[in-house]
Amino acid sequence: MSRPEIGKSIVTGKFTTNYLEVGEGFPIIFIHGSGPGVSAYANWRLVLPKISEVGHCYAPDMLGFGYSDKPTDVKYGMKLWTQQIVDFMDALKIEKADFVGNSFGGSLALSMVINYPERVRKLVMMGPMGVEFDISYGLNEVWGYQPSKKNMLKLIELFCYNQEYATEELAETRYRASTEPGFQEAFSSMFPEPRQNSVDDMSFTDEQIKTVKNDTMIVHGREDKVIPVDNAFKLIKLIDNAELHIFGHCGHWTQIERADDFAKLVKYFIGK
Repeated sequence: MSRPEIGKSIVTGKFTTNYLEVGEGFPIIFIHGSGPGVSAYANWRLVLPKISEVGHCYAPDMLGFGYSDKPTDVKYGMKLWTQQIVDFMDALKIEKADFVGNSFGGSLALSMVINYPERVRKLVMMGPMGVEFDISYGLNEVWGYQPSKKNMLKLIELFCYNQEYATEELAETRYRASTEPGFQEAFSSMFPEPRQNSVDDMSFTDEQIKTVKNDTMIVHGREDKVIPVDNAFKLIKLIDNAELHIFGHCGHWTQIERADDFAKLVKYFIGK
């Protein structure tokens, strides 16, 4: 049985990271979101083949997710995941890369720009966290997930504006991934109540965000019920060299609901 979600593996610091790799040229690192059952493959499978036409794409599973290590003796948070990205780049001898981050991954990409500006060229954030905001009902539901097919289908319905994407098949795939050994133990320790604390951990002050000088593209679905579209408007006001693309009739999964359009945008932005 083919498992496209399981790619290559590499030692990053004390842990092993599973990652997908496709294309050639300047490195582009894709950082997935934080929903249960997520992996680099689940998040990026529709757009990686297209975007790999303009760069060397790497998509790691973050610690605790997908098929990377799921340690139970660590403090999950911005610091741990940012260090994993640095260790990943060092292990693959990537000096500098463009970053594409989704949701929680948008915050981690922003963390790289703020903390390691010399390692980042261009920045793409999609439905991003990273700014201070009150936790939404949708995000609280995502982080509070308890494994069941019914609960997973409910989450996928929250993620999508177009309910045609909220299929039983997708729910089954994500549910199976959310019951992989060690996932729920790691996931339930990542975002404990009160979950606003985790939003705060993944956020930066306005002053920190204003230090970003990189070319930046922000992409958001107008009907996003997980990460408020207001985040995108805050970021465009704070980042000097930024552009903003809002998709109407689109929820949190721009890269799935508007896969072709999202890939075209990223290719245009990275190539310009």
